[in-house]
Amino acid sequence: MLTHIHIWNFAIVEQLDLELEAGLTVLTGETGAGKSILLDALNLALGDRADTSVIRHGADKAEISVTFQTAEGSEAEAWLAAHALESANECIIRRVISTNGPSRAFINGKPVPAQNLRELGEMLVDLHGQHEHQSLLRRDNQRQLLDDYAGHGELLSELDSLYQQWQEKQATLAQLRQAASDRDARLELLRYQVQELEALALEEGELVELENEHQRLANASRLLQSSHQVLQQLENEEQSAITARLHQCTTDIRQLAGTDPALESVAELLETAAIQADEAAGELRHYLDSLELDPVRLESVEQRLASIQDLSRKHRISAEELPALLPALQQELSGLEQADVRAEQLQQEVEKAGAAYRSQAAKLSRSREKAAKTLAKAVTDSMQTLGMEGGRFDIRLDPLAADSPSAQGMERVEFIVSANPGQPLKPLTKVVSGGELSRISLAIQVITAQNSRIPTLIFDEVDVGIGGRVAEIVGQLLRTLTAHRQVICVTHLPQVAALGHHHLLVSKTASHDNTVSRIQPLAEEQRVEELARMLGGIEITAQTRSHAREMIARAIQGGNGEQRAKRRSHS
Repeated sequence: MLTHIHIWNFAIVEQLDLELEAGLTVLTGETGAGKSILLDALNLALGDRADTSVIRHGADKAEISVTFQTAEGSEAEAWLAAHALESANECIIRRVISTNGPSRAFINGKPVPAQNLRELGEMLVDLHGQHEHQSLLRRDNQRQLLDDYAGHGELLSELDSLYQQWQEKQATLAQLRQAASDRDARLELLRYQVQELEALALEEGELVELENEHQRLANASRLLQSSHQVLQQLENEEQSAITARLHQCTTDIRQLAGTDPALESVAELLETAAIQADEAAGELRHYLDSLELDPVRLESVEQRLASIQDLSRKHRISAEELPALLPALQQELSGLEQADVRAEQLQQEVEKAGAAYRSQAAKLSRSREKAAKTLAKAVTDSMQTLGMEGGRFDIRLDPLAADSPSAQGMERVEFIVSANPGQPLKPLTKVVSGGELSRISLAIQVITAQNSRIPTLIFDEVDVGIGGRVAEIVGQLLRTLTAHRQVICVTHLPQVAALGHHHLLVSKTASHDNTVSRIQPLAEEQRVEELARMLGGIEITAQTRSHAREMIARAIQGGNGEQRAKRRSHS
């Protein structure tokens, strides 16, 4: 609900602070007094394009600030929370227009782009009349009005979920099919690479063993010659052999140790060295027995190593990484070979998801058809009492092309109307005047008020071209709307103004160098005077004032009757 408006240096308003309440608030005033300024300022606060021409003459900037009370769980609250702008069920929107820079916008004190104002504004206020915020002319809002009236919230949520699942599966299938030619080329390459790696059959750790073996085979001749020479030095038959000399040294020291025990440790060390020399000689004999020149095996190992190096260069990895590459390529190959099977499965899933969507959409279509007939009849009946006798209202449901379904169903919703008898039904945007549009919108809002999601409704010039009985009916309908919504109405008719819960007067004063517009709430007697002016014109008589008091009293009595009816309905 709109609770406060602050305007500073906007058009011919120098400064205005206005508190607004629930119920029906009417704005009246002389022609040209500036009744539209309040709505223009509100439009600007809700994201309209900023123009420095709106800055009051002599000022360097204008500012509009509007405050809304937001309901717990409302769309506006959810939007504010999603944008990290929430503030305890209150929303303050501020717009600043400067002569020397771009306009600035703020929500709850945080700067935001103007687009955010427009998004949020459409959840807070619906302006009915010849304004850019007129939502009834937008076909998506027409659909939303019908769906709200029919209570399709849960049905639409389920349909949207089914639609998204269907689209995701279709996109995945399209990607699979689009990649078919690339997949065939990749399959051929993978099969060849896997075949090469499988033929190589390189095992973990085999490379190290091959490199060691190659080093040994490539140096076999030198190893044989050198090892044999060492063995000869260790154990030839001559007394100069190392092992023989060690044994002789050990014997000699043992003899000396008999005379001097201090040499016992030396004898033990020599004995150990002699034993290890014998063991080394034995190991070396065994090594020489096993070592032989094998050029055939050397060639085989060299060919194996060459094959390994060739494949590692081909795959641009180190030879050590080759064993891990094979299972990775085998897995990819298996996945691609199963792609056709996956595509077939996915095609079945797409068909199943599409069938589920169409079933839900058909259910929604049937419900829309039923609700459209009911709503169309109710609006047509209301038009007969709103100065459009013989007029007709209908709702057309145009099926979408089979290949163009949407998350909102399988049809477009369009409001069509004939404002005059004998005229064909045409889209709402083409056949009605501003006043007729406002009254049709008023009828729809009254009928759908229980389901409307927008808390504040503003009607501008809903009384254009009507008077008398019809004007009073318009006022009663506006007052009826306040059972569910806050309503603000700019009116020229006393029949409408008398039914307001609150009355604001717009006036303008001019001097030789300045013009100022102001808005003030009217007390009871002031309200009588304003209604008398609207009734009587230039000369206001006692009879005119009496008539004005009677109109206000009748409205109050009607209001009391409304309250009693509400209490009875709740008891």
